[in-house]
Amino acid sequence: MAQRFDCSDPSARPAGIAAAVAALGEGRLVVLPTDTVYGIGADAFDPKAVAGLLAAKGRGRHKPSPVLVGSRDALDGLVAELPRKAEELIEAFWPGGLTLVLRHRPSLSWDLGETGGTVAVRMPDHPLALDLLAAAGPMAVSSANLTDRPSPEDCDTAFGMLGDSVAVYLDGGRTAGPVSSSIVDLTGDAPVLVREGVLSAAELAKVVPDLIVP
Repeated sequence: MAQRFDCSDPSARPAGIAAAVAALGEGRLVVLPTDTVYGIGADAFDPKAVAGLLAAKGRGRHKPSPVLVGSRDALDGLVAELPRKAEELIEAFWPGGLTLVLRHRPSLSWDLGETGGTVAVRMPDHPLALDLLAAAGPMAVSSANLTDRPSPEDCDTAFGMLGDSVAVYLDGGRTAGPVSSSIVDLTGDAPVLVREGVLSAAELAKVVPDLIVP
């Protein structure tokens, strides 16, 4: 049976984070709030757990899970190189609603799906998410909804869709809204806007003027 913690209660928050870290270490799934919507997360380095995440959502490997990190420094162990433009975007918009697609280190023992050697990575601007990431390390996190259903903005909605397929629910109250993060691909010669979300193309182009907007 899933555990649920009201993390708006300061006395429940440490217990919730501890339970979530323990569940992740056992290869189980956790639901957590982010600065956009609620997410379902797994240990990014546990292939079976990531496969379980995709299965819980009814999602195929052709849509690999993004990875959330708790700090800029966490990228050092994940990506093969960090282009200058990525550094500039991170300085301007992290933590926040910007996901960067980068080449991951070939030596990493993970399986996020059919990534083609890349990883979509983000540092969320939510204190509860950042506390969990600081304790657990990088997490594969996708929106906490069944495929083709709206992304949840509260814990009740996430539980209604995912139920006991998730071990621990961290309830941090209602999130900011359904608009997803913006995605920029930095694996080529010029940055490419993959998805316009919280951050507009115009805002991003102020930092990377050569941004390609398909």
